[in-house]
Amino acid sequence: MTVVSEAKQQNRPLVVAIDGPSGSGKSSTSRGVAKRLGLAFLDTGAMYRAATWLLLDSGADLSDHAAIGRLVAEAVYSISMDPDDPTIAINGTDVTAAIREPEVSAAVSQVATNLEVRADLVARQRELIAGADGGIVAEGRDITTVVAPDAQVRVLLVADPRARVARRHAELGGKVDTDAVTDQVIRRDRDDSTVAQFAEAAPGVTVVDSTHLNLEQVIDAICALVDTDPVVGAST
Repeated sequence: MTVVSEAKQQNRPLVVAIDGPSGSGKSSTSRGVAKRLGLAFLDTGAMYRAATWLLLDSGADLSDHAAIGRLVAEAVYSISMDPDDPTIAINGTDVTAAIREPEVSAAVSQVATNLEVRADLVARQRELIAGADGGIVAEGRDITTVVAPDAQVRVLLVADPRARVARRHAELGGKVDTDAVTDQVIRRDRDDSTVAQFAEAAPGVTVVDSTHLNLEQVIDAICALVDTDPVVGAST
């Protein structure tokens, strides 16, 4: 029985959860998988970035954990989960482009490691995933272990550090020098690893190494897990 047929038999939406370190290609891959399978797409990292943008814009003290937790809990998100046009707004302001700015990238780990923020956003993410009746591809930290541990397909997408830095540098359009990008990628992994598990695959999570694969090949590998019975704990 394939993953799709099993989901239909159980009357559950198909959930594909993709986890992994910074720069492993989670967002591009997840959007590609969602487009190919006709599913919704949720970039949970964008939610942390939107919260970070809001806090920076308001001049909040990021070291005041309790205050930050309250501000984030009061925020109103509006998220499009269309993989062809994923957008995010917070408190009525479209921040789809702004959350990719270097200032947000430099500060997002400080917000994402706030346990009150994580608890609030994880709850919101679970609601969004549960509400995606037609199925969804969700990506980000803790997706396979905390947010959607019951997803029918769970993937840990990895790549070696040099490949991840190169991808993030290209994603930023060369606006940030390589040393700064390296610091962001490696430091964010180190910081986020204090509150999220993404360095090793949990039981039942399939590892896909994208180091030597192009985007289409990575999408193919993950879609194959949906079309067939995934091998628990297998590596690609």
